[in-house]
Amino acid sequence: MTNTTFMHVDLQRRNPSQNMARFYGLSVETDLFGLWVLTRNWGRIGSFGQSKCQSFDSSQDACSALDRLHRQKLKRGYMPV
Repeated sequence: MTNTTFMHVDLQRRNPSQNMARFYGLSVETDLFGLWVLTRNWGRIGSFGQSKCQSFDSSQDACSALDRLHRQKLKRGYMPV
């Protein structure tokens, strides 16, 4: 079994007056054991940034978490890329 990406979202937030250039990525994929994994990547544009993975038993739970985080970031001023 290979990793399969189910959903993916890329966001950016820029504010030149504050020297702010941030990225935020969200993806839902399956791992080798059949679990659904939500991966978050964030940091300054041009850097590798940081990442965090969270496992879920179902795709519905993982996609719900992705949707919740996506809405939070849009409220904070992030824009889809």
